[in-house]
Order: sequence, then structure tokens, then C-alpha cells
Amino acid sequence: MRRTLLPGAAALALLISTSPAMAADDGDLRAMVRQLAERVARLEAENRALSTALDNERITEGEPAVAARLKTVEQRAAAAAPATALAETLEGISAELSVGTVAQRMSGEGRVDGRNETVLGWRGDLGVTLPGGRIGDGEGKFFVHARFGQGGSHTDTRPFFTGATNSMAFEQDGVPDGNATAILAQAWYQLDMPIGAASLEGAPAHLELTVGKIDPFAFFDQNALADDESSRFLNNVFVHNPLLDSGGQLGADQYGFTPGMRVAWMNDENGWGASLGLFGAGDASTFGRSFTRPFVIAQLEKNLKAFGGLDGSYRLYAWNNPQAEGYDGVERDHAGWGISADQKVSESLSLFARYGQGMRGRAAFDRAVTVGGELTGDGWGRSQDGAGFAWAWLRSADGFRSASSGLADWGYVASGAEQLAELYYRFQINDHLALTPDLQFIRRAGADGDADLVTAAGLRALYAF
Repeated sequence: MRRTLLPGAAALALLISTSPAMAADDGDLRAMVRQLAERVARLEAENRALSTALDNERITEGEPAVAARLKTVEQRAAAAAPATALAETLEGISAELSVGTVAQRMSGEGRVDGRNETVLGWRGDLGVTLPGGRIGDGEGKFFVHARFGQGGSHTDTRPFFTGATNSMAFEQDGVPDGNATAILAQAWYQLDMPIGAASLEGAPAHLELTVGKIDPFAFFDQNALADDESSRFLNNVFVHNPLLDSGGQLGADQYGFTPGMRVAWMNDENGWGASLGLFGAGDASTFGRSFTRPFVIAQLEKNLKAFGGLDGSYRLYAWNNPQAEGYDGVERDHAGWGISADQKVSESLSLFARYGQGMRGRAAFDRAVTVGGELTGDGWGRSQDGAGFAWAWLRSADGFRSASSGLADWGYVASGAEQLAELYYRFQINDHLALTPDLQFIRRAGADGDADLVTAAGLRALYAF
């Protein structure tokens, strides 16, 4: 079409020039046709120049502006291709990093030598979630968690039921003082399979299968307010159910991790869920023995709206550990059950409660109650701040009361219950940095009626994103 336009224009001009009627009536028409023919000729020349310029990938001086612009766009697209490919590779990958440090002073009443002690330590946690591919309609993910840090807990402390006043402390046995250490804390794979639909997005219920090295508390005994020592309560009894954690009935390794598996049914539509977990206990928690006589826990949970539509979660669970160590140092079968609940009661106030009760075994304390809450700073213009408060009651077991005076690690007549209280204020400096002063009181430590009141005051700094 481009090649026949110019001869057609010339023929039209010839026709007009040879037609007396048209030549006589409109001389301007001939001028318009000539202009049209000249314009077409110019377009032909520009088209040839553009075609020539586009044959060369380099931008040269004097080439048509359109060609230069097209080449610039192509070069920018080529430069962005690696970034686009990287973005596609990273799609579905997420990471969380936190680094916290705690300085804490314990009063002399909590130590054997009667002297105050101040400890300083730090801990970092890096968690990475990777896409795990599909199996049928199920979607998989792989989670890796590394923990690192240095600085231990208080030394030469008197007997406590509580596991630690500073649950952020992290150290490895056999590592020289002053050296930072790191461990692979978790590495597990989870397959999420929809029920009654072809995809997770359209399924009201789904099955979850998790296997690997796991923190059992990530899936059992969860609590929205008392589940994270890096941002809320530091005392061990308020982080998890005291019988399982401080009391040692979980049976995990010294850092709280163990190999195992979990299967769960979750219904997002009505908020119900049920799960069963089997985890290595005793030597199996450190991969030192075959996976026999595992720690077993089953949980039923319900998420619901209350107090005018505010979120709440309620969990009931029971466990059995055939290799839990008793107060006499002997491994035997321990079992118990517990409740973990958290409920938002207003836009600013949320409450939590836990209860644990032993059913068999020789635990130093066989009943535990922890209650508390957090008040956000909405009322004083600091919506990201939080003021936390909690109280615990750990009842000494009858068998322990009878045997305590003759036990090497205890050596007194136990009675009643150990009681604890903790207060903190989380001051959120910005989106990533928070400072938290913390104060703890321990009364009748280890259920010793003659024990003086123990205090532990600390300051936590946390950077997280």
C-alpha cells in the first residue's frame, strides 16, 4: 500500500490537469493534490530512515526521535528483566527477624549466696518460610528457624518452680563464656489440604500435616497474650503452660524444640479446630534415640466473637509423656490436661488465663493457674504501647511436700504454693524498635513458707521486622 500511494497521487494530478471542467472550476484542488503527494513522499523517506535506524540496536546521533525512544524502552525493559526474574523466584518467600537484649537484676533473696546479681544477654531469631510445592490440591510450605545469641540466666539461684525469670536467655552447654552461639531451632514441612473444594481459598475446612524439628508450642497451648517472651511476659510461667514448660513435662531439648509430627483439622468458617501431635521425648528430643515412647498431645480449639464481636480463642488439651523426669530425678510416665484462653474485652483491654493439672507422675507442682492481660495505650495517645500484668499460682504436689526435705536440690518442708506476679510496659519507639521495663515478684519460692520475697527487675530492647 505504501508503494502504490505516490503513483496514485500523480495519476490523480494528471487527471485533474487534463480535465477542462475540473481545471476550470477548482485550481486549488491541483495544489492540494501536489501537497498530498509531497507529504506522502516525506513519509516514505521518514519510514525508510526509521527502518534503517531500528536495524541498529545502538542509539546514534541524528536518527529519528521515535527510534531513539523505542530503543530506550527496550533497554530499560532488558535491564529490569533480571529484577523481574528475581521477584518471580522470591514470590512466596517471607522472612522475620528479631534481635532482643535483656538486662535483669535479681535480688539476693533469689540466690544461694544472698547477693544481688545482674545479667546481660541477647538473642536473635530468624525465621524463613519457603514455598513447598503442591501435592494434588494441597499446598506445601517449608519453615526454617535459626536462633543465635549469648548470655545466660542467673546463677546459683535458690529452688524455684518457675523455669526462668528471663526466658530470652540463650546459651549452649560447653561453649566458653563470652562466645556467641547459634543453632538450627526448627526445620519443618507442612502440607495444607482443602476439604470439599479444589483450592484452599474456596474450602471452609482444611487438613494440616506438619513434620520435622518443631517447637510444639507453636501449634499447642497457643495464647495471643502470653506466648512470646520477646515482646510480652519474660517469666517462663507466663509464656506457656507451667506444667509443660517450667515443670518439664514437654520433654523437648534444652531450647524447647524436638522432632515430631502433627495432624490438624481446621474449619475457618465456624472457628473450630482439632489437632494431634507426637514428639520426641527424652533422648529422642535430641535425635539420640529412635522415635519410641513419644510425648503425645491432643487439642481442641475454638475461635469466637464475644463482647460485641471482639476476637477470642479457647483451647482445651491433654498430654502424656512416658519419659518425663520427676522431682526425684527418675523418668516415668506423666500426664495432665490444660486450658489456654485469650479474649479481647474492649478495644484497649485483652485478658488471658491458663490452667494446668497433672493426672499422674511425680511433678513438684501438679496444679497451675496463670491470669493476666494487656492494656494498650489508646487512652493516653500511645496506641502501639502496652501495659501488661499477670499473676501465677503453682500448687506443690502432695508427694513433693512429703519428700522435699529429703531431696538434695530442695532440702526444706514444702507447703502451699509458689506465687508470682509480673508487670511490664512496652514503649514502642517506632515500627521496629521497642523498650520494655519489666518487674517480677516471687513469693514462697518453691513452695517454701520461709522464703523471702524475690524481685527481678529488667529492661528489654527488641528490634523486629
